[in-house]
Amino acid sequence: MTTDTARTVFLLAHTGRPAAIRSAELVVQGLLRNGLGVRVSAAEAADLPLPDAVETVTDTSPSAVDGCELLIVLGGDGTLLRGAEFSRASGVPMLGVNLGRVGFLAEAERDDLDKVVSRVVTRDYEVEERMTIDVLVHSNGDVVHSDWALNEAAVQKVSPERMLEVVLEIDGRPVTGFGCDGIVCATPTGSTAYAFSAGGPVVWPEVEALLMVPISAHALFAKPLVTSPTSVLAVEVQPHTPHGVLWCDGRRTVELPAGARVEVRRGAVPVRLARLHQASFTDRLVAKFALPVSGWRGAPH
Repeated sequence: MTTDTARTVFLLAHTGRPAAIRSAELVVQGLLRNGLGVRVSAAEAADLPLPDAVETVTDTSPSAVDGCELLIVLGGDGTLLRGAEFSRASGVPMLGVNLGRVGFLAEAERDDLDKVVSRVVTRDYEVEERMTIDVLVHSNGDVVHSDWALNEAAVQKVSPERMLEVVLEIDGRPVTGFGCDGIVCATPTGSTAYAFSAGGPVVWPEVEALLMVPISAHALFAKPLVTSPTSVLAVEVQPHTPHGVLWCDGRRTVELPAGARVEVRRGAVPVRLARLHQASFTDRLVAKFALPVSGWRGAPH
């Protein structure tokens, strides 16, 4: 079958995992066999057994996926978040295949590769948009850094022996202050990631909201907060405290000097995810965390 150059899929894989290499090989073979073009970065292509028909690009920026119909990502949460960077910047939907442990961003598991290829070939998938957050760092009145996140922006201490002293603000008004290990500002998508580990609530993805979750706070009132999606969250690092650090999705980091202010608001650009299943988020939650539901009888008829 000839390759349909009008339909190209970009493949992103964690080539450090043998399972990802084998999975990538199977996906590429399936797509090519059905006439779709496949594009891979040259750096990853060097680690993959790929046929000559695969297009390789040296560009490592998100523009590498320009003109592609879909971005298929094979790997764990870190690889999926790397794929989200490409997807957000390009607008190309991301379809994640989980090769890691939990993988809430993934739409399929390793055993579903044949189904993934089939659904991509027939365009039997839907695309949904996930809310992001935009992040600004102020120091001495100036914006010194801007960033974004799909899951969370985390303000954390650097020194293990001293807490980070912060004051929290919502919509221009102070809420509380305390010493802590950090503060997680998250999206509903990120509610099952770092915010979950810090004791925050699980928020269904279709809910539009922002979360603020303290990490190991030394205070009587240090509860997780859920705000309007139009709210502006701020974390002020007190001038007398040691400097901190900002992590966005656990991938991008910047040092926060004492006195820095971090502002978080709803992101201007969402991340587009390709969906194969109509299963509810409740079922996904139960499956991912292996929650005990034996004994459930359902609503009475």
